[in-house]
Amino acid sequence: MQHLKIDNLHVSIGDREILRGLNLDLPTGQVHAIMGPNGSGKSTLAKVIAGHPDYTVTSGDVLFDGESILEMEPDVRARKGIFLAFQYPSEIPGVTIANFLRAALQARLPEGEELEATEYYAKLYEKMDLLEMPRTFTSRAVNEGFSGGEKKRCEILQMAMLQPTFALLDETDSGLDIDALKIVSHGVNSLRGPATGMLVITHYQRLLNYIVPDVVHVMVNGRIVESGTKELALKLEAEGYDWANEPESEAVGA
Repeated sequence: MQHLKIDNLHVSIGDREILRGLNLDLPTGQVHAIMGPNGSGKSTLAKVIAGHPDYTVTSGDVLFDGESILEMEPDVRARKGIFLAFQYPSEIPGVTIANFLRAALQARLPEGEELEATEYYAKLYEKMDLLEMPRTFTSRAVNEGFSGGEKKRCEILQMAMLQPTFALLDETDSGLDIDALKIVSHGVNSLRGPATGMLVITHYQRLLNYIVPDVVHVMVNGRIVESGTKELALKLEAEGYDWANEPESEAVGA
């Protein structure tokens, strides 16, 4: 079992502190969900773990199996096994999905070793079928002209092909209708297993009807204020976040 451990993490952007002493331990084999109001720092956490350059870690650490990753470049973190599915995936004009994924997988191989084309396409088509993506997607530019649901399926396809150790899903349900949500959730659930840990960030309990978490965390004002079972998500849906608010009213950005 491997662990992604967030240890007393303090993060700022400019002169504004967003994460204020956040602690979290995500082991492989488990799915953890983070819920919280807008501005609580959920997306910031995911971006900091992945290595987004806009954020400054002022204290604390992010440990991958006991090793700090804070000084690692984003591509090094990715090759180590960290994957971030974006809330708003970027378009990459001129780069097809097939070539993009092939380059990403090739980058993980030892120098001088080549990806075998037949095996690559067999795996790609298998994962596309799982996500109900037509084969014509392989020749389309990454996310260019895609609907919201298509973009999210493309993100999960990347995760399925790369098979990360830790997957961070930043509001993967954002903008999805119920059919797209079911397909994306099916894809995510197919990747669950003892070798993968997942951190699912969401505003809504409905996603957790399809991706049932092992642990639910409540984040308010840059901290985890409560953790529990999936029933905690139902409490949040019924009662909102007022009961979880900290005494201080200082708002932070996400």
